[in-house]
Amino acid sequence: MKVLFIGGTGIISSACTQVALESGLEVYLLNRGQSPRPVVAGAQVLHGDLRDPASLATALGDHSFDAVVNWIAFTPAHIEADLATFRERTGQYVFISSASAYQTPPASLPILESTPLSNPFWQYSRDKIACEECLTRAYRDEGFPVTIVRPSHTYDRTLLPMDGGYTVINRMRQGKRVIVHGDGTSLWTLTHHHDFARGFVPLLGNPHALGEVFHITSDELLSWNQIFQVVAQAAGTRASAVHLPSDLIAAHDPEWGAGLLGDKAHSMIFDNSKIKRFVPGFRATIPFFQGAREIMAWYDADPARQVVNQALDHTMDELLAIYDRALP
Repeated sequence: MKVLFIGGTGIISSACTQVALESGLEVYLLNRGQSPRPVVAGAQVLHGDLRDPASLATALGDHSFDAVVNWIAFTPAHIEADLATFRERTGQYVFISSASAYQTPPASLPILESTPLSNPFWQYSRDKIACEECLTRAYRDEGFPVTIVRPSHTYDRTLLPMDGGYTVINRMRQGKRVIVHGDGTSLWTLTHHHDFARGFVPLLGNPHALGEVFHITSDELLSWNQIFQVVAQAAGTRASAVHLPSDLIAAHDPEWGAGLLGDKAHSMIFDNSKIKRFVPGFRATIPFFQGAREIMAWYDADPARQVVNQALDHTMDELLAIYDRALP
């Protein structure tokens, strides 16, 4: 089976490329060759710019595919361009949406694929919803062979789960306080990218997946307090946590706040029954404490990776000063 990944070198897509190759698929990657991540050995690269029609046409040539996966479509305009390009080139088009598109905050848990899509807090999520609506119309009106996948918080060894990334670890290791949104008890799901890939790749070329929507996550649930503690332990330090309302954080830093109010501030528990029906035997097996060790080993292997966002670090100090002034 011949598949095209548009992107293919990102956090999630790199693992899916590896698992697809291990599964015997013929994998092509369409990208500009500018990613710092190396291409997985065995994948064939089509060098081209997806947003440049002439470059795209040259890269694709006369290729057609059993499945095309777009990892980097974010707006309806991107989808319309893909419809024009791939209508006659693929037997399946897989759109990578986002679990943040689900109703936020959720009216009920666990989240099912049938949970309504509505996120008034985050433009990124609303754009993903609009993309899904565009593809659903194409499926209903013309039979366009779409499959929609909604990843939740999926990570690899380069991605810390908290806002600020290594900035938070640096604060911990310096003995400084760190900010946990809310009271830290909202429940979150973190999925290792190799676990995601084992659920995702069997959907490629699967005729039963056409017209369907899936999320693929771990079944492990952690509170944000636990996440900070697990990461601190993996970093060989401790987390001196201060809990601040997400609304306060959003008022002080709208960009940080959008990702909280539109996503992380709310408990998100997923029912993975559907992906398990379509991919028998799928089960996420990598617990986050193991993933956290991988992450810290990667950061500690090269000091150049230990980048501190000075602006965000300063914002955290400002928020903590507001907290201190509010104390009796």
